[in-house]
Amino acid sequence: MGLAQTQHRFLVRQKVTPMANRYLVHTLGPDGEEAELVAFAHQKRMALKEHVTFYTDESQRQVLFTFRARQVIDLGATYDVHGASGTRLGSFRKDFGASLLRSTWHLSGEGAAGETTGQERNQRVALLRRVWEFLPFTDLVPFFVPYHFDFTAAGRTVMTVDKRFGLRDRYVLDIADPELDRRLAIAQAVALDALQSR
Repeated sequence: MGLAQTQHRFLVRQKVTPMANRYLVHTLGPDGEEAELVAFAHQKRMALKEHVTFYTDESQRQVLFTFRARQVIDLGATYDVHGASGTRLGSFRKDFGASLLRSTWHLSGEGAAGETTGQERNQRVALLRRVWEFLPFTDLVPFFVPYHFDFTAAGRTVMTVDKRFGLRDRYVLDIADPELDRRLAIAQAVALDALQSR
């Protein structure tokens, strides 16, 4: 993942299969087109304890990093991110109370001075998304309105995640902080989709 650490824009694209959610993570070129594949994520559905593994490619032969819930299904669960060797990179958690009106996440890196807080940018879109989730059969049709998350620390933007308009879930991850571990940022971006309904 050394090459990806020098990158600051990524496209995260969901690939739906019957038994698992899969995500392809590409760097984005200057023209906004997807370029090099830097990670492939695999999440089993219906797992009691969430665990997502990121590989170098779709062959799933070489692990890059993982994230795993500390406990069995919990609305305020903390997820630890570990490198391929098992080294802890950091963690993230959803703030359940704050997320009732607008989804809010807290992201922490190992050795980082503080916590980064990510929140949905648009309150109206956040409320519309909550109404959508209560409607029958909407689990078969994705929420089509784009939404955005801004992650900030001490008043400065650390990263943003923007959902693109379309039937397939696609997100652009923009990283403003050069020190932020790209693996941690990519794990959080995938979690915004994979764990959003938790």
